Amino acid sequence: MFDGTVRPLLALEPDLGRLLSSERESTAEQELSARVFTLDPGAWHPEALCAAEIAGNIGLLVLDGVVLREICLHDAPSGELLGAGDIIRTWQADAPVALMEADVRWAALSQVSVALLDRSAALALRRYPEVMTVVLDRINARAERLAVTQAISQITGVETRVEALLWHLAERWGRVGPDGVLVDLALSHRMIASLVGARRPTVSTALTRLSQEGRVSRRVDGAWLLAGSRPPARLRANDMVPMDSEFVSAEIARSLGGLAVA
Repeated sequence: MFDGTVRPLLALEPDLGRLLSSERESTAEQELSARVFTLDPGAWHPEALCAAEIAGNIGLLVLDGVVLREICLHDAPSGELLGAGDIIRTWQADAPVALMEADVRWAALSQVSVALLDRSAALALRRYPEVMTVVLDRINARAERLAVTQAISQITGVETRVEALLWHLAERWGRVGPDGVLVDLALSHRMIASLVGARRPTVSTALTRLSQEGRVSRRVDGAWLLAGSRPPARLRANDMVPMDSEFVSAEIARSLGGLAVA
């Protein structure tokens, strides 16, 4: 990890200024800045960059790369992937009382760049509520993705669950190629297991079956290829009729979002 130079925030992440008028955007480009850090792949402790005791810190804005966050209760880790545009918070003003001990682990899955939105950045952002609105949208979008991942973890059948997860990840990290949709994430079987709420051996068995059916395959670089049919649009609540549980699970898995051609 090394400390980069201070750079204009809107140059790092232009989308943060999309609600600004052209005049205010020009001013914001001069007044908003952040320090940039680059992380090498491996274990990471975000609080080392964004100390919890400094209440003025907004957090860390991921600029590039992918981060895995895992919470482990007993021996069952639950994973979350964060990428460009996500905000990582390292403290809460109203932290809940922890009645169960949980181990939180962070790891950079590739080289990762983050911008530190520290106290000075927070003070500058007070003059630009349009930018703060986008920051709050990013935090809300993370919560929505977590809700979808939780729903996937409730699907009956690990094969369906794993395929649904990969289609969900494809909405953000996928690109369409001649052989299918490539999810350019080097996720191990253990990582996928933590994302879908299953054991690693069960996920390995499920991936073997999906590979035999020609629906999912792993490339030599670790990325995943989805060769099955693309999921249709989401089901509307009033379109749903009583069905057996296996059919419902399959329909939920196939209904997870669309994917634009890259």
